[in-house]
Formats: sequence, C-alpha cells, structure tokens
Amino acid sequence: MDSGREKKLFRSGYRLVGAVDEAGIGPLAGPVVAACVTLRPEFFQAKDLEKTSLDLIKDSKKLTAKRREQLFVEIKENFFEVGIGMSDCQTIDRINILEASFLAMKKALGALKHKPDFLLLDGRFKIPNLSIGQEAVIDGDNLVFSIAAASIIAKVARDQIMEAMGEKYPGYGFEVHKGYGTRKHMENLKKLGPCPIHRRSFAPVREAGLTKGPDLLK
Repeated sequence: MDSGREKKLFRSGYRLVGAVDEAGIGPLAGPVVAACVTLRPEFFQAKDLEKTSLDLIKDSKKLTAKRREQLFVEIKENFFEVGIGMSDCQTIDRINILEASFLAMKKALGALKHKPDFLLLDGRFKIPNLSIGQEAVIDGDNLVFSIAAASIIAKVARDQIMEAMGEKYPGYGFEVHKGYGTRKHMENLKKLGPCPIHRRSFAPVREAGLTKGPDLLK
C-alpha cells in the first residue's frame, strides 16, 4: 500500500496529516460511519511498527473480517489519533446520504483532540465548508495507505453497530448482511416491513413499507 502522498505532504512541511473514509453509503439500514486517522512524520520511522501487521493495511473490502478486526486494534494503537463519527438513518433521510456522509466525516474530525494540517479523502468530493486543506483521491482506499487505514476503522466500527442492531431488531439478519440489500435482507424486509433503523428515503425500504401499511413508515 502506497504511502507516497503522506510522505510528500510531510516533506512539504505538514506535521499532522489526516485521512478520512466512510462505510455505509449503500445499505438500506443503519448509519453511515466515517473515520479519520492522523499521522506524524515519525510514524514511518518507528521501528516498533515492525512488530505490527500494519504492512497488511489495504482497502477494507479486500480483507477478511478477522484481519480487519486485528488491524482495527493496531491502527488505534499505532496511529497518532483515530476519530469516529456517524449519521443515523433519520439524518440520512432528512438531508440525503451524501450530506449525511459529509456530516459523519466532520464528526470524526471533531472527535480528534488535535486538528490535522491536511486531509486525504477517498472519492471525488472534498468535505464542504472546511478550513483544512484537502485532496480527494478517487479509489483512495485502494491506493493510499492512510485512507485504507481509515476505511478499516470505519468498516469495523459500523459492523459492530450493525451486529448490535441484529440483537435489537431480530429477524432481519443485520448481524450478517450489515444492512446491505442482499436477497435475504429483501425477503425479510418484505415479510416484516421496515424497522426503526431502515432508511425510509431509499426506494426498496419505502416500497416494502407501503406494502405493510403506513403505520410502519412512522
């Protein structure tokens, strides 16, 4: 995984570089979760990193759940700071998924004790109305070391939330599909109707609710 962008920023004089990614844009249920990880130049010089598995960091979608959970712990232990933010399904329905993602990212930044000098982000869009310098990198979670680390934090944090939601709202299988529109999820959604963490603004949820009666959309 390439760390060239981070090192270039450090050579340019930045002392604290952050990376942001999110998990949960596409699901029909649950929050969108964002993570921000930060690094200082000394990170790449630390000999103790040889004792970790951080060289295995890559896009969270290319890792097993077990490996993601291992790296989740090591990232939190070895990066300078880690911040996590989320927007719930009600917020998503109110302001749309893109704006809710930006809000989650700002919350992740707000969870940090030290504000980064510069941000690297996955995707096409920069976070609006932010005073920090930013670079949006298409396919960044597959190309940039720190963005990949942020993707792991966001994915594991969201999976943990959805596993808890599986216990709170049994019958939907959230602990398995994490809210994504799998065949089993769609079958359960049509059978049971939406629950409180379903995104009403998403067409499959709205259509399933209408077949079950308007009371289920409240």
